[in-house]
Amino acid sequence: MKWQHAIKDYQLYLKIERGLSQNSIDSYSRDIKKLIFYLEERDIAISPIKLGTEIVQDFIYHIAKEVKPATQSRVISGLRNFFDYLVFEDYREDNPTDLIETPKIGRKLPDTLSKNEIDDLIEAIDLSHPQGERNRTIIETIYCCGLRVSELVNLRLSDLFFDEGFIRVLGKGNKERFTPINYATQKYIRFYIDHIRIHSAPSKEDEDTLFLNRRGKKLTRQMIFTIIKNLATKINLKKKIGPHTLRHSFATHLLEGGADLRAIQQMLGHESITTTEIYVHLDTSYLKKVVEQYHPRN
Repeated sequence: MKWQHAIKDYQLYLKIERGLSQNSIDSYSRDIKKLIFYLEERDIAISPIKLGTEIVQDFIYHIAKEVKPATQSRVISGLRNFFDYLVFEDYREDNPTDLIETPKIGRKLPDTLSKNEIDDLIEAIDLSHPQGERNRTIIETIYCCGLRVSELVNLRLSDLFFDEGFIRVLGKGNKERFTPINYATQKYIRFYIDHIRIHSAPSKEDEDTLFLNRRGKKLTRQMIFTIIKNLATKINLKKKIGPHTLRHSFATHLLEGGADLRAIQQMLGHESITTTEIYVHLDTSYLKKVVEQYHPRN
């Protein structure tokens, strides 16, 4: 089996069997291509079926000189998944990455904004600008619903269930979830649809897309980053923020208000509760309250 054939089959597996997005598939593929490039540079002609642990380990030592431990860990994880697939399909009997240890990395706490900082961001939006109302609605929707940037740009008109108080969100791995949306944010979206979006002629493929640019096309992820970055500059915010900062703030503010961690997990679309638990560490006073409220000695 040749490398290109193996990658093509693996990409098909990731798309059909695991339902991953194209961004995730591209990310997994990049890690394998780095290994292929390493082999080609050294004239090592060996198939993915015959590749052994020693060569993979040498490759990891090589990239460790150039990348941070977090990136190194991600590459190892990507290769492990690829070789697991080959084992699953009976192309190999073993995984050459099984004996390779991933570097220990600290868990970085996400940046968050205070409620006042979020208010300042929204107040900085120029509503007299043709895209002002749209941008305010975007910020409100990300913060109200805790959306990922990819979830926001892919949000459709047919995903809005305002009578029930929910929106349908297409998350990672094309997994759907229903997220509550408050009345105030619903009003912003309704106003945007009725008074702003109506003046944009959507392209044929984006007729159902909620947020459009001036040409009637779906917004790009980069455009959302740019909108938020420009607002942060406008209010002289020193933190480095993006759409994910609003998502982190959503989860943190819910937790500070006493929300259940499991409920936050569902709203964020986290597959594992351990991913959500990082928000507990943002506010240690939450842990103190839990002990005071629930421990029998109190």
